[in-house]
Amino acid sequence: MLARVGQRQPKEYGNSDMTNCKKPTLGTLLAVAVGSFGMLASTGCQVQTAGQTLPSPWYLYDDVQYFPAGPENKLANETAALKAAREEAKAKR
Repeated sequence: MLARVGQRQPKEYGNSDMTNCKKPTLGTLLAVAVGSFGMLASTGCQVQTAGQTLPSPWYLYDDVQYFPAGPENKLANETAALKAAREEAKAKR
């Protein structure tokens, strides 16, 4: 079957434009690998190695949040209220 001028010839089954793409070159693959490694190395996230959770390499430069020491007894108000109630009960006797 002859095709007319300006008319596209029918393609064979399985031979489409999607299968005729270029393969990536070595330079492209190398650039992607170096870029990926650079992004992973610069994130500075925690790492688990041999069961240990290790900090990021930038932990010395992080701002430290300071929490002042609180009372040793976490229930100081409740203890004070119970003590006052006991003393009041002794005074009423």
